[in-house]
Amino acid sequence: MTGAAWQDFLLRLAGASKVRLLLDYDGTLADFAPSPDVILQDPELISLLYRMATRDKFLLAIVSGRSLQHLRELLPFKGMLLAGTYGLEMQLPDGSCHAAVPFEQVRPTMERIKPHWQQLLDGQHGFFLEDKGWALALHARFAAPEDARKVLATARNEIEAFSPGPAFTIEHRLRFLEIYPVEANKRRSIDRILTQYTPPDALPVFAGDDAHDEEAFSPVLDAGGYCIRVSRDAVETRAQFRLETPAQMRQWLAWLENA
Repeated sequence: MTGAAWQDFLLRLAGASKVRLLLDYDGTLADFAPSPDVILQDPELISLLYRMATRDKFLLAIVSGRSLQHLRELLPFKGMLLAGTYGLEMQLPDGSCHAAVPFEQVRPTMERIKPHWQQLLDGQHGFFLEDKGWALALHARFAAPEDARKVLATARNEIEAFSPGPAFTIEHRLRFLEIYPVEANKRRSIDRILTQYTPPDALPVFAGDDAHDEEAFSPVLDAGGYCIRVSRDAVETRAQFRLETPAQMRQWLAWLENA
């Protein structure tokens, strides 16, 4: 990354007394795992984030679609904010936990849907049913294209037959289907982190790689902060800057650690 705007950004980071660093995990800090249930700890990444979390200058927050339990396993140390299931469930730097809605209000809906999806996947190949506790996600990354289309369409019809109501969001995109509470929203979660857990003099910076992150850029930009889109392709984005890979993101974080 070069250019006058990038250099000005680096200078502002170097001069900031505090930086609220908001980071997605998969596709931003690390390459995607072979399957959503795979926990691949990265010692180098853990060490880098731990060192940054111990610096007074940096206020770290990981905001991910993964469950909070997965984030705890991937980054097994306190000192930074972990926001799982798109921020629905949060662990604060001191280890205390908060949820936007009670688990017992959410789980019965998931329990009604899950056995139907499990039955739908019987005999199918290339699919994975991810149970996040607060959400259910159906991945068809390795399925044949026509199988993926048919199975996901049927799975969506089964959700709608249950009429989960306005308290839940259904996200259906290519090779992916998920149902989760409306409170599981990265934009709302980052807005909450900025207003409730971030001092007013901290410079907010958010890095992410997908549509959930793109939506969540708004509160950071509104607060006068900066956003980085991680993408190999020159996608349309509201972010001021783009890095191509998680490896580039780590290189930038390593620079920032010593800025």
